[in-house]
Amino acid sequence: MYNHTVVFLHVLSAFVWVGGMIAIRVAVHPVLQSIEDPKTKLGNTLQITGRLFHLVIPFILTLLLTGLIMAIASQGHHGSLKSLFLSKEIIWTVMTVNFTYMYFQRRAAWKLFEVGKLPEAKAKVRLIPNVLLPVNILLGVLALWLGLTLRGL
Repeated sequence: MYNHTVVFLHVLSAFVWVGGMIAIRVAVHPVLQSIEDPKTKLGNTLQITGRLFHLVIPFILTLLLTGLIMAIASQGHHGSLKSLFLSKEIIWTVMTVNFTYMYFQRRAAWKLFEVGKLPEAKAKVRLIPNVLLPVNILLGVLALWLGLTLRGL
């Protein structure tokens, strides 16, 4: 139905995005919390999340493009798997909206951080590690599971 390369790029993009979020939340975030100096902790957090966010943007776009290609090529919106296709599309859309919100909050926090407004900067990103990122991780894992279900694995 669709090219092996399209599926590979789709799965790779999902792994990079979801895997990157898991690595940041489970491995990096706890280590950052051990830093005692608030300015250093916040600065490192903003730099790390900024690098991750910029890394995953092309993968998010690739995920969108390859998902559309596969849905169109397999006529997934018209077949018996319509609800699974729509569920995945809704999940990835929610994740992208959530990511976009996190991206702009982190960006605003960085600008505040650069001018020395640490409390305001910290407030901008306070929901990211304990709410927004875990929501995207859970949704991403669910979307990966649905993708395997769609392929009959």
